[in-house]
Amino acid sequence: MAALTIVHLLFLHQTGSNNPLGIKATINIVPFHIYHTYKDVVGFVVLLRTLTFIALFYPNILGDAENFIPANPLVTPIHIKPE
Repeated sequence: MAALTIVHLLFLHQTGSNNPLGIKATINIVPFHIYHTYKDVVGFVVLLRTLTFIALFYPNILGDAENFIPANPLVTPIHIKPE
């Protein structure tokens, strides 16, 4: 899969990206380096900012709800059974 991705990026870098209709016009080609690189960098920055925001401000939002139940030292949990 990685090899196919590298080959795809190689062909995209050499020929550029054109419209989905397949018209062979050089004015419709989108340059690889400026457009796709900028788009990928913006996507990574948005992803990292979102993950950082969750990790710093709401670290327990993706946790299990049972972690917030107060422990009762007088009751043995149901899943623990004596042998």
